[in-house]
Amino acid sequence: MADGKEDIKGIVSRFKDEPAMERMPEGEPRGRPREKVIDSYSFLSENIPVEVSIEMRGDFVPFYMVSIPGIAGGTKLLLETKLRGELITEVKLDITEILDPKKVPAVKRKFEEAAAKVLKKNFPMLPEDKQRILASYLVQSTLGLGELETPLHDDFLEEIAVNNSNEPVWIFHKKHGWCKTNIRLKDEEQIYDFSSLVARKVGRQINTLTPLLDAHLPTGDRVNATLFPVSNFGNTLIIRKFSKNPWTITNLIRGQTITAEVAAMVWLCVQNELSLLVAGGTGSGKTSFLNALAGLIPASHRIVSIEDTRELTLPAFLHWVPMVTREPNPEGKGEITMLDLMVNALRQRPDRIIVGEVRRQKEAEILFEAMHTGHSVYATLHADNTEQTISRLTNPPINIPEEMLDALAGVVVQFRHRRFNLRRTLEFAEVHKNGEYNVVYRWDAKTDKTPKVGRASRIAEILNLYSGLTEREIEENIWEKADVLNWMVRNGYESVNEVGSIVSRYYLNPDEVLASVKKNERWVF
Repeated sequence: MADGKEDIKGIVSRFKDEPAMERMPEGEPRGRPREKVIDSYSFLSENIPVEVSIEMRGDFVPFYMVSIPGIAGGTKLLLETKLRGELITEVKLDITEILDPKKVPAVKRKFEEAAAKVLKKNFPMLPEDKQRILASYLVQSTLGLGELETPLHDDFLEEIAVNNSNEPVWIFHKKHGWCKTNIRLKDEEQIYDFSSLVARKVGRQINTLTPLLDAHLPTGDRVNATLFPVSNFGNTLIIRKFSKNPWTITNLIRGQTITAEVAAMVWLCVQNELSLLVAGGTGSGKTSFLNALAGLIPASHRIVSIEDTRELTLPAFLHWVPMVTREPNPEGKGEITMLDLMVNALRQRPDRIIVGEVRRQKEAEILFEAMHTGHSVYATLHADNTEQTISRLTNPPINIPEEMLDALAGVVVQFRHRRFNLRRTLEFAEVHKNGEYNVVYRWDAKTDKTPKVGRASRIAEILNLYSGLTEREIEENIWEKADVLNWMVRNGYESVNEVGSIVSRYYLNPDEVLASVKKNERWVF
């Protein structure tokens, strides 16, 4: 472009490693792309080696081809019919033992030992390494979700969706978005069996009278299931995977979700106990950002987190009490709501309160009351920008008085561009009195930059009042923190404990950390 700015097409080429369509040879029909492998990798599903190939096969979406080397279709059939029955006969267990989350490791060990015996009896000449693989597969198909167990162990997947037995299973890939797979469940009864198994594990049920299930597994994965005819095309089962490698602020910087400067501004707010809301649409990365933000809290502070599902993972050394809601039992008793936990949290003498998501008026009222009584609060809210965030807070159903909003220091807005499969921090804004706001940083889609578009006057005023920092000192502090963050990114410090350890050391002895940053030295943990 003449002005030197890159247009959206140029940005997209960097956002997504999506190869261009190959030129068709002469004589071949046009309008249909050729089959092409766009990605491939392998992983372990417990002891089972798995290979994945992601291909374009003339469809509008990628095709996720998963295979287990050494286990062909005939072997699978034998394992799932004859040997699975032998295994169940071999292990003497009560159903309550199988469904008890605390006994899962012991039950699994018994099944693994029994599976080894069954395989040795049927395949005496089988090498030991192959026997281990077949034993793991047999145990997975007996205790788990059969064909779905393999993609459940792929760390690149966020979601696994079974829409019915007539079409393939779909997955949501972190890099390639929604993909069809070569996995297909045999009938509607099998989908129901898997849904019923999940329900029993969490003390729930799904049947004709209660055809909807929303549950959370002990592993943290969230499961939603529906039965026909509520879902017209057949029974459904959707599993949202719990991330085993939680997001940190350096993950987000490396992935270009946020710039080091904006991250440093957020860090400054967290360090000085200013309350923040993380807003954004569905799938924009609100909870991921909340997790990254929580890793910046000092180790000397007591933290209470409140969630519908355990999604947050904080550094192991933090003073942290995680709490989760509870659904009522089949008789409608025993429910623990978000509101119950928020009221209880205020009695636990927390320095920081983290709330998974604010949805109702009473929850918001207690949240802002906590801010006004001196607690630092961080929470998420569904809204597409700062203006919508303020509007949602001050209108029904939340309906918080505008006068209460002055306890909130800032809003971080997360944005997901579905077309280009990217996530960005759209805005960082400070909140003024009576619901007025001022956007300090805003993402520019043309340049894929997040320039400073305003002056953080109210945050500067608060920091000056309570910390004695001048505007110049605030600016220098932000650049200092940005240098630390960039150094962590360069050196690959991205795990929750690594980032948390360096941040906590910075609070105790900033000169020690800054010396390593200046010399670009590796950090000794």
